[in-house]
Amino acid sequence: MGNRTIKTLLMAAAALALPAAAWPASTSIAVAANFAAPMRSLVQSFEKNTGHKVVVALGATGQLYAQIKNGAPFDVLLAADDETPKKLESEGLAVSGSRASYAIGRLVLWSKRGGLIDAKGEFLSTGRFDRIAIANPKLSPYGLAAVEVIEKLGLTQAIKPKAIEASNITQAHQFVASGNAEIGFVALAQVAEGGKIKSGSGWIIPESLHSPIQQDLVLLQRGKTNPAAQQLIEFLRSENAKAVIRSYGYALR
Repeated sequence: MGNRTIKTLLMAAAALALPAAAWPASTSIAVAANFAAPMRSLVQSFEKNTGHKVVVALGATGQLYAQIKNGAPFDVLLAADDETPKKLESEGLAVSGSRASYAIGRLVLWSKRGGLIDAKGEFLSTGRFDRIAIANPKLSPYGLAAVEVIEKLGLTQAIKPKAIEASNITQAHQFVASGNAEIGFVALAQVAEGGKIKSGSGWIIPESLHSPIQQDLVLLQRGKTNPAAQQLIEFLRSENAKAVIRSYGYALR
């Protein structure tokens, strides 16, 4: 047997001896729309460091939940709330004990026009706008938080006829950015850099005006044996990942 053949056999044997996690794999994950920007950055870093591939599906948490219930092939869910992952665990669709908080979201009343919205949000009560974008509160935790803010300020009846309902927080931002609505409730991560609004004007809403937007992730049953899915969750707990998440205006527990 020649040296080249022996070398080839030794390399093959060494490769077979590697644990499964060392092989590049792929994972399909469902991610709440508000987390799109940081997820892009996180996925790029994760893929570069591990060789794994990540396929991301974005949407409102309620929509993603319905897709998972209907058999969508996701390994991990990054929700915009803590109730949906909890529900998936109780229904046996997620791995028990895998649920964890990965971010605390912040809500902003935003306009693409500079100087329109004051830092205390008093503009909202003036009514000097024709349309306001709000994500569907039945599907989007950010939309539900926006409704809570409006109710707490006693503005429900005044704002109701001016509200444009978006399917998720990404569409709510698009409505405002395109001028279809003068103002709208969006995620801080969509309009901020370093926790500060980078363009237009906005009011970072005090967390006392709505329920906490605790965003939890959970490992779905399909991802239970997928090393890429498991390593992605571990990566999101790393200090490097946490630094990225904070840079987009999220808080962490």
